[in-house]
Parts: sequence; C-alpha cells; structure tokens
Amino acid sequence: MTGTTAPVPAGSGRCPFHEVEPPAFPCPRANPLNPPPYYGELRDSGQLQKLRLWDGSLAWIITRYDDFRAVVSDPRFSADITREGYPTVNAGMKVARGKYPSLITMDAPRHTRHRRMLTGEFAVKRMEAYRPKIQRIVTELIDAMVEHGGPLDLVEHLALPIPSLAICELLGVPYEDHDFFQAKAKVLASHKTSREEALAAGHELCEVYLRGLIRKKDAHPEDDILSRLVVKQLRTGELSEDELISMSRLLLIAGHETTANMTAMGTLLLLQHREQWEALRADPALVPQAVEEMLRFLDPTHSGRRRVALEDVELRGTTIRAGEGVIALGLSANRDGNAFPEPDRFDIRREARHHVAFGYGNHQCLGQPLARIELQTVFTELIRRLPGLKLAVPGDSLHFKDEMFVYGVKELPVQW
Repeated sequence: MTGTTAPVPAGSGRCPFHEVEPPAFPCPRANPLNPPPYYGELRDSGQLQKLRLWDGSLAWIITRYDDFRAVVSDPRFSADITREGYPTVNAGMKVARGKYPSLITMDAPRHTRHRRMLTGEFAVKRMEAYRPKIQRIVTELIDAMVEHGGPLDLVEHLALPIPSLAICELLGVPYEDHDFFQAKAKVLASHKTSREEALAAGHELCEVYLRGLIRKKDAHPEDDILSRLVVKQLRTGELSEDELISMSRLLLIAGHETTANMTAMGTLLLLQHREQWEALRADPALVPQAVEEMLRFLDPTHSGRRRVALEDVELRGTTIRAGEGVIALGLSANRDGNAFPEPDRFDIRREARHHVAFGYGNHQCLGQPLARIELQTVFTELIRRLPGLKLAVPGDSLHFKDEMFVYGVKELPVQW
C-alpha cells in the first residue's frame, strides 16, 4: 500500500494567492518532505506569477513540468549570473562567483567547452567501474555504525561521508580536509550568507586551498580528475588556473551536498512509509526504481534553476520581458500530475526516471551517474544490513535546511 507522506508540522505552508504584493520566495512548507502548497496552487491554476526575492527584486516562478523543460533548454533564457536581472540566491553569490564563475552559471559556447572537458570523467561506463569502490565505502561506514551502536546521527555517520569520501577519491582531494571544505560549502550555500561572509569563504576555499592543491597536482600529477585536468587542460592552455579553480570548487561542493541530503531525506521518507521499506527488503531489485522515485518526490534543489530572459518570450500566454529573472522549480515540476499520475503519492514501483531532479537539457547534472550509484548502493546495503532501522526521535522534532541552497534534514537520529 502506498500513500502521501505523513504530515510533520512546520508552519502553515501557505503563501497568499493573488495578493497585490507578490509573495516572498521561497514559500513555506506545510510538510518538510513536500513542496510548499502554494507552488501546487500556482501550477494547477495554469498561471505564471512573479515572487519577491531576498533583495526585493521579482522573478517569474515556473512550476509546471513542460514549462520547466522548455525554459531550461531555451537559449533565450541565460544561465549567466553576471547578466543584469539574473535572480541571485543571496547577497554573496554573485560577488563570490564573479572571479570564479560556475559551470552551472555559464552559457554556450563557454559552458559547452567546459562541460566537454568533464563529460568523459563522469560517463556512465567510467562510473560503473567505480561502483566497487562505492560499495567498499558504504560497507565500511555501515560496519562502523554497527560497531558504534545506536542511536546515532545518520547524516554524520553515513549520508555525508559517502559522497565526501567518493568525490575526494575521484578528484584527488585529501579526505582529512573534508571538515574545512564542507564548512566553506555551508557558508556559500546558505541563503543567509552576507556579501562579506561569501567573499571570505570563497577566498579561503578558492585562493588559498584549491589554488594550492592545483599547484601541487601540477608539480606531482596523480591518477585523479584534478591531475588529469591539470595535465590536459591547464598545461595546454585550454583552461586558466582561475577557470580550473572554479571547476574544482563546483565538483567538490556539488559532488557531495546533493547526494548527502538525498540519502538522509530518502531514508526518512522510507521510514515514514514502512510498507515501501519492507517491499525493498523483499525485492532489492526494486532499489534503482525506488531511487528515481525518491529523487522525483524529494528533489533537494529547492532553490530552482535560475535564468534571465535575453529577449521577450511568450510562455503560457504571458510575456516574460527581456531582463526579467526566471526560477524554474524542479520540486514543483516533479509533482505535476500531467507528467506523473497521482504525483503526491510515493510509490517505489513508479516509472519516474523522466523526473527533472537532475535538471534538463544542456545544463543537466554531469554527476548523475555517480549520484545514482551512490544512492543505489547505500539504500541496498542500509535495508539489508539494518532492517530494523527506525527514528530515534519523534518526526516532528527534526530540523530542516530551509535556509540552504540545497534542501535536506540537518540531523537524522536513528536506531535499530
């Protein structure tokens, strides 16, 4: 039997519809594992509406599945964060990415050139060859959990270490530095970060740490992604040192933050739907399909894919003017009943691979083959090794990362 997520009180979850003053973005959630109800109202109304951002500016909110795919794949909408009208997440992001623009916030042809340098590194075949190492990481972490005994925080002991260990090994970053770069990532990914805080964190991560690491790789290349980028791209002049720092920062931060949050929230979702947990125990072959449904249902990228219109664009009978910001919300698109029947029902047997949790089009997540392997491995082993896993605290006492660029649960105390 399947059903909607059991409610966990977290405020009213409503933004007033049809207000004279546009509501503030992001809107509040009523249930921390469901999107804000207002996005569903907006999506079901068929209307486009602007919401007010942190700095008082306005941006169009895209809530429908077809509209999401149309906007993020349309070259008339720019991902370039330096363009006037781009809807930034916080006061520090535009400044912090000024010198080190992210692959996420580039347009073609620069985006195409940079992405091509990484495509082979994260190809499905290469990542599948890495699966045994992911298995080893997961096995050792669960071994340590069993030895430690519960209750313990699943985020600290499993969800965060898995992608951190994996991306450190792939990139050639010393894992003993993970506390440092995770702390800087938290600053850079928070909606509350000031311009000064972002500049300071960006300087320490980019100018001090990553520049120093890249120069070490240049002096002594090894068998890792950063070393190969140094040899093939930096030494040949295909990338400047600043461009490689920017690329390294994205891989390091994006390589662990989203998967860690999906692991913890996916576990919580399964624990709230015990019949689905037991179905996976009975048939582990369902895990890959279950992972796609978890990605659809939860989609931690709640800040959306951000664009600015380069020219006037007609969408759903509304003109989006040149220079206006647009935020395409995957977490709303993934709950569109036109794309997913009974979208608010969590069902691990659903065919959900066409979700947009990894984005869509040319900016689709490069690391998705790695993320899928990590999530498939951790849920297979977690259910097999700890079949009696359960929350160690009441569900309504959990705290969530509403203020972060990537959504998740802050701590997940469990026992078994």
